[in-house]
Amino acid sequence: MTGKLKIVQIKSSHGRMERHRACLRGLGLRRVGHEVLVEDTPAVRGMARKVDYMVRVEEV
Repeated sequence: MTGKLKIVQIKSSHGRMERHRACLRGLGLRRVGHEVLVEDTPAVRGMARKVDYMVRVEEV
């Protein structure tokens, strides 16, 4: 798994579980519409999977 993932926040973190908000912060996301380019690792995929209802993930 070498490559990059583009992760886009599509829903607000307001009122969500603190653990899910921590995952968004760990991914580097700050607001709705914010995009980040991150390494494709099992840890990053796990965080993205936990908050899959708030983000969109694309392989780059």
